[in-house]
Order: sequence, then C-alpha cells, then structure tokens
Amino acid sequence: MQKRFLITPGPTPVPPEVLSALSEPVVHHRAPRFTEILKQVVSGLKYIYQTENDIIVFAASGTGAMESAVVNVVNAGDHVLVASMGNFGERWKKLTATWGAAVTALDYEWGTKVIPADIEKALAADPAIKAVYVQFSETSTGVVNDIRTIGEIVAKTPAILVVDAISGLGATDLKTDEWHVDICVAGSQKALMVPPGLAYVAVSEKAWAVVEKCETPRFYYDYIAARKKMTGDSAQTPYTPAVSLMVAQNAAIDLIKEEGLANVFERHRVLSRAAKEGVKALGLELFGPEDPEANSVTAVKVPDGVDGGKIGKIARDKWGVWLAGGQGPLKGKIFRFGHCGYFGHSDIIVGLTTVEMVLAELGYDVKFGASAAAAEQVFMQSTVLL
Repeated sequence: MQKRFLITPGPTPVPPEVLSALSEPVVHHRAPRFTEILKQVVSGLKYIYQTENDIIVFAASGTGAMESAVVNVVNAGDHVLVASMGNFGERWKKLTATWGAAVTALDYEWGTKVIPADIEKALAADPAIKAVYVQFSETSTGVVNDIRTIGEIVAKTPAILVVDAISGLGATDLKTDEWHVDICVAGSQKALMVPPGLAYVAVSEKAWAVVEKCETPRFYYDYIAARKKMTGDSAQTPYTPAVSLMVAQNAAIDLIKEEGLANVFERHRVLSRAAKEGVKALGLELFGPEDPEANSVTAVKVPDGVDGGKIGKIARDKWGVWLAGGQGPLKGKIFRFGHCGYFGHSDIIVGLTTVEMVLAELGYDVKFGASAAAAEQVFMQSTVLL
C-alpha cells in the first residue's frame, strides 16, 4: 500500500473533521435541517468573502460558477473586457464569447500580472463595456492580481467587476465589499477544504441591477430564481443541492472560523514562502513574480535538460505525491506546487523532498535536503500554527 499526498492547487486535502461530516446520514434537501445548514454556510461564506452581498450556492464546479457569471450578465452583443494572464483568464474569454459577447481582450504574458492602468484605458476607450472579467489568483501560474486597485477603477464606471477567486478565496486576503468586487466566484475544492462539487457566487447590489436587465435565457444558473428561493426563514436551493458537501462545507467553515481569517492568511503566506525558498535552494527558478500574497500556488520552471512531462508522473507513480503540471503553452515547462487549504509544514516538506528525488532521477544535480532545510528556516520564524 502506498500513502498518497495531494500537493496540488485543487482538489486539495480534506481535513478529518470534514471527512467525518461527509459520512453523516444524508439530510433531505427540503427539510428544516437543511435550511439551517444552508443558512450557516451562507453566513460563513460571507465571513470568508468579507462581504454583506448576497451569496448564491450551486452544485457545480468552479467553471459552473464562472459560466453563471456570464449568463446572468451578458446579452448577445454586449461589450465586455477580459484581462487574461493565464489558462483561466482564457476561460473567461471562451465563456463570454460562447454567450455572444463582444470581447475586448487584454492579453498578458503568462506569469505576469494584469496592469490596472490598462483596464482604466480600455474602459475610457469604450464606455459601452458592461463588465470586466479578471482573475484574483490565476491557478495556472500562481500569480495574484491587484484586485483592490482594479476594483477602485471599475467602481468609477457603469461596468461591473467580475472576479474569479476560485483558488484564492480563503488563502489570500480578499475584501470583496471594500474592493468593489461585484460578482465573485469560488469553488469548494481549494482553500475552502471540501471535495469538488460546490460553486459559490457573491453578488453586489450594482451587479443585481445588471442581472435583472439581462435577457439571456438561463435555467439552472438563474441568479434571480436562486436568490428568491434562498431568501427568508425557509431558505432552500431551487434544485437538488449537493447535500453532503454542504454539510462538509459547514464543518470546514467552522475550522476556518476557529483558526481566524488573519491566521489563515498568515499560515498560507508562511507555507508559500517555505515552498518558494525550498525550490530556490535547489537552484530552481520560480515562474512569475515573487509576491508575498501569492499564497495558493508555487509555479516552478523546469530546469534545462529535464523532461518536464515526466516530473508529475514519477512523483505520482513512484512516490504517491500528486504535483500539478503546466497548462496550455506551459505544458512541460513548469510544474506547480499547491498549498491552499488543509496544508501544514509536513506537506511542504513531503512535496519538496519528492521534487528532489524526482529531479535527481531525471538527471538534475540535486543537493539532497537543501530544499527541506530552507523551508525549515522559514517555519522556525513563523508565529502561526502550521
């Protein structure tokens, strides 16, 4: 038997308390008990989102939440702005184009940040732009955008700001209301510490005004129908929810509250810094800028002479450790080390030492123990529980 480790940016490891909640008897989704669970989850998500906006819950992947943020906003022919700097920014482009939007794209080299001033210029050049779509944490590269500044810019215009926070929410500080994020999508399987299957959307009053005028046909992902059903003392979801996952999410939220958001963010900062110092100690080069707030993913360039396509396969098959590879044009050129959600110091050490052994097998000159030693120095300086 081989013990297995998820060192990926999603799905991520699930705490024992959450696994235990998953094993509870199934609650009927029209029972008062589920209404209580739903209200608790929505309240907890507001705490994590740092918002007073409406929260909508779908049984879906994160991409379902992304599509919902298009079909409730975009009519065919509407002008939208998409700032893309990775695989999931490209997904915004595909989704908005699929639903008939006239897309203005700001395309950045993968591994770089969106430049807020470019968004300001694009909005000034086309006052008809209805929505701005952007990533918070770009999972394919680990880069985090300056949502605070982007939010301030968009808030001065009629456009709404739509943010994909799927890998960032709960790992990096995101002040949804203060930063003027109008629609913010997230998923259960990353820093929220639950298996895949739940999608979340926070919707501002400014966004509701747009949603209510949107004429695009939608059924399952209808925000208006969802808000109507989820409001009031007998709140429910319009259609059958992922009941057991909701119970599990409630348990995960309790763990986040117990730790406290400030401590959660600091723990992620420490884990991220340890992972980055560890790979640098091996002489490896990080992909993208070093950012103390890029807490979810560490992206690493594959060194010259190493077959990047084999790194993940050897780590998985020989050592039971799942690392993520590069996506799109970065396939075989980087590997990604996830550390959002239920991660501690031991996970980082396991991931780093596995990278050492895999690279050594692939012919890279490794100083064994160097990465772990560098990570340990970071951990020793930490003041939060790891």
